[in-house]
Amino acid sequence: MAWVSTSSATGGVTSKDIGFSVTDATQTEVDFQVTRDPGVAVKCAVKALDSKFAIVGWKVVDLPPEEADGTADNGRTISRRVVLQTESLAVSGLVDSCWIPDGSK
Repeated sequence: MAWVSTSSATGGVTSKDIGFSVTDATQTEVDFQVTRDPGVAVKCAVKALDSKFAIVGWKVVDLPPEEADGTADNGRTISRRVVLQTESLAVSGLVDSCWIPDGSK
């Protein structure tokens, strides 16, 4: 398991890579957080890379709108784990970008 931390922002949405775990040559898990306004749907592109930085796994994840809650940031930040199928051994996994789909606001 390795831990990395980066952030990307697009249209009021930010993401933060928390970590990843390479299960084997066919599967990698990516943990990340997304911060957006409560009640807003988000899509995130998540990828796995090999040792030459080639993409060996890719998935667009739908994060449905969630209601505001009693947490410190009122439910703006959510955490997710995504399982990616890979075509060869990955050495990293991360969020490429996140965005608000058209018509979601």
